[in-house]
Order: sequence, then structure tokens, then C-alpha cells
Amino acid sequence: MRGAAGRFLLGASLVLIAFNLRPVFSSASALLPEIRSELGLSALGASLLTTLPVVCLGAFSPLAPRLAQRFGTERTLLGVLLLLALGTGLRGLSSVPLLFIGTALAGACIAVGNVLLPGLVKRDFAGRAALMTGFYTMALCAGAASAAGLTLPIEHALGGSLEGALAVWALPALIVSLLWLPEVLRSGRQARRNGFHVKGLWRDRLAWQVTLFMGLQSALAYCVFGWLVPILRERGLDGVTAGAIVSLSVMVQAASCLIVPHIAVRGRDQRLINASLCGVAVTALLGLLFAPLSTVWLWAVLQGIGQGGLIAAAMTTIVLRSRDPDVAAHLSGMAQCVGYLLAAIGPLIVGLIRGWTGSFSWCAALFVALGLGAAINGWKAGRAVEINVHAAEKDG
Repeated sequence: MRGAAGRFLLGASLVLIAFNLRPVFSSASALLPEIRSELGLSALGASLLTTLPVVCLGAFSPLAPRLAQRFGTERTLLGVLLLLALGTGLRGLSSVPLLFIGTALAGACIAVGNVLLPGLVKRDFAGRAALMTGFYTMALCAGAASAAGLTLPIEHALGGSLEGALAVWALPALIVSLLWLPEVLRSGRQARRNGFHVKGLWRDRLAWQVTLFMGLQSALAYCVFGWLVPILRERGLDGVTAGAIVSLSVMVQAASCLIVPHIAVRGRDQRLINASLCGVAVTALLGLLFAPLSTVWLWAVLQGIGQGGLIAAAMTTIVLRSRDPDVAAHLSGMAQCVGYLLAAIGPLIVGLIRGWTGSFSWCAALFVALGLGAAINGWKAGRAVEINVHAAEKDG
């Protein structure tokens, strides 16, 4: 049994782990023009760089429950942090192949971490699932905001070192791995249970609605992480100002993440809040694309409210639609496997639209389509019912 101090330390550790699961995305976005000029990256290469980690989120998500069953959740998360630091560091070696290899490795680690966190919340904080979901999704946003706002100033402080500005984000992951180590040692003294499997999840309609809600709102989020700084810079803002605007938007996301789960669990269901947040996020993106530059700070705040709320709503939906922690872990794996593979299409299409048309304006049609799809599936996934599957213990 954990005391109050032990539960606080566990919760704080989970929040700090979550902080490290987003800087890879927004740090590269903030320096995308510099990466293209210094490393000779083409428009297609830039699109692939912003899309690659999102593809990895989907491709490696199914491995997370298996790794957790084999090695234990705590040990798996320690490995995630160490390999994430390695992958992030590889991006700072002035090599295009290592830039892509490091990004892919970091994306794979983030995929595993993304899947395991909801299961840990369901297991260790069942009575405070909304609060903990809010805290760790807030930390996800805080990590993205920090990288968006600080990466370019760090590059300037390092004398224009692109490599150092990309690699510096390995340090927080290394520090948190040391903080997580006592939890790993503690879990090693616990008896390891047999693995669990969930039958029928991939045939369940509600599970697919949760998955599509996760995927389509994630596509909007990664369009923001990957391309909003270049969009604003193309509209005439300097790099530091554009990064600051995106950082503000993502910091507002963090606040929205903390509030939305509490609102979501108080209602009879989550249909209206899921659909409404989609409308807010898309409207704000259109404002950032077309509204006068004097108003972009306002639209950034509004976009942060909508997008941060969507991230938290999607994570909360996974927890609320699951009967137990094992179903939550497997549903999280499914939602993030299919969802992030779907989400990867978003930033890729944005880059292709920019290459084909010479402008980001036509991205508006993409944002509206993604938002409409997310709203429809968010409405269906928000019904107050649970997925009709159970976790069964494997023999042996």
C-alpha cells in the first residue's frame, strides 16, 4: 500500500514523463526553415520529417501492452525515457539520416509512453481519473509549448547552433529517468502477474468511434505542432514571435487540459463537449490562417482552448469507456495505433498542399474536414456506455 507521499511522487513522476512526450514535435517545427536551409532538406523531406514521428506513434502503439506484460509497466517506461533521450540526441549530429533515425526512435518511444499512461491512471488513480488525466495531458501540452517557445531562443543563445537546439531536449528525459528509477526498483519487488488479452475489441463499434475521435483530433493537433510556426512565419511574422504565439496557444492547451476532464465527468455524457471543442479548434485555426495579424494572439488563445480540450477529452474518453485497467490499456493501444496513423496524414497533406499551391490557404479545407469527422465520432464516442469487452488472463 502507498502512503500519501508515495502516491504524490508517483503522480508527479507520471506528469514529468508526459512532459517529455511532445518536445520532439514542436522543437523541429520551430526550426524547420533552418533545418531545410542548413541540411538541404526539400519540401517533401520537410513534410516527411513532420509526419514521421506521428507515423511511429501509430506503428509502435500496439507493442506497448506486450512490452508492459513482459517487462512490467515501470521498467518499460524507464526504457522509453532512456531511448527517447538517445533518439532526441541523435537529431543534433548534423546528419540528415541521423535526423530521421533519431526522430523515428523518439516517435516509437513516445508511442509506448502514450499508451501506458492511461492504464496507469486507471490502475493507480481510479478514484481521481479526471484529475490525473488533466494533469498529464496538461504536461503533454506544457512540453510542446516549451519546445515551441524556447527552441529558437536556445539556438540563438548557442550562437546559432541548430544541432544543440535540437539535442538539448534530451536532457529533460534523462533527468526524469533518474526520478523514475525508484519506482522501477519498487515494482521489481512486486509479484508479476500473468499477461492479459482482450477479445473482440477490434470488432466493437464504440471502440472504433473512440479511435476515430482520437485520430482525427490528433491530426488537427499535429498540424499545429508541425506547421503553425511555418504558417505564421510565411504570413510575415519573425521566427521568435511565431514561436511565442504557438507556445502561448499550447500553454492555453495545458490549462484547458486540466479543466475539461472535470467538466466531462460531471455531465450525463460527453457528446456535446466533444463536438463543441471540435468547432472551437477549427474556427480558431481558420482565424490563424486568414484573420488580420493584429488578432492572431486572440485566435491562438482560442485554438489552445479548443485543441487542449480535445486532447483531454479524447484521453478521458478512453478511460471512461473502459471497464478496467487492462481494457483501458488495450483500447489506448488501439486508439493510438489507428488514430496516430490516421493523424499522420494531417501534417503530410499540409506540407503537400504548401508544395503544390505555394500557399497554406487551401489547408482550410483540410482543417474543416478533420474537424467535422472528429465532431461526428466525438459525439458517438461521448455516449455514457462502456465498451462491451473484458480482459481475460492468459494461461500459464
